[in-house]
Amino acid sequence: MPAFVTLSGRSVRLEPLSLAAVDDLVAAACEDRSTYAFTRVPQGRDEMVSYVEATLAEQAKGRTMPFAIRWLHTDRIVGATRLMNLEYWQGPMPWPPGAHGAVGDVPSVADIGYTWLAASAQGTGVNRESKYLMLSLAFETWQVHRITLKADVRNVRSRAAIEALGAQLDGVRRAEARGSDDTVRDTAYYSILSSEWPLVRERIHARLGLAEAA
Repeated sequence: MPAFVTLSGRSVRLEPLSLAAVDDLVAAACEDRSTYAFTRVPQGRDEMVSYVEATLAEQAKGRTMPFAIRWLHTDRIVGATRLMNLEYWQGPMPWPPGAHGAVGDVPSVADIGYTWLAASAQGTGVNRESKYLMLSLAFETWQVHRITLKADVRNVRSRAAIEALGAQLDGVRRAEARGSDDTVRDTAYYSILSSEWPLVRERIHARLGLAEAA
């Protein structure tokens, strides 16, 4: 699995998720829960502890790299996000059973997901810079081939944020999962390829006011 890192930007720092962040995450999640219509966010301390423990178990298997989002403007943890569904194409194929071989130490493809923010941090640029930091790690350090981002097809706000990054719509998978409102949801799949990253990076730089660094 890849080495864990802290990712720092101008207004955001992505810190390794840990149980030490639980109380701050609970405070962030309870600011205004009406903003989580299509996002499943733990409620209360018990749920948050279970959420963090389950996430750390996935991390231990090399499947995810989870972060707590610290908004430097307020020096508060205001949410969480992760690089997930990490796939390692450098290793052995899973067939025939019992095949052995070295597995690469960095992913070949990954998703960005399970992002949620306190109401006070929404619409502030925190989400955009958080995505930029993870995309930079994935494409420039890991050199992944693809990043996938997904959203409930009804979640107009999240889909607009993904499209604003420059991600391309791959399609809609019908009846893909149980939704946060306990309905069966359709999911919009988006992706960014390594060949597209330079233009996407330039676009995000401009939106973050970093055009001179592009």
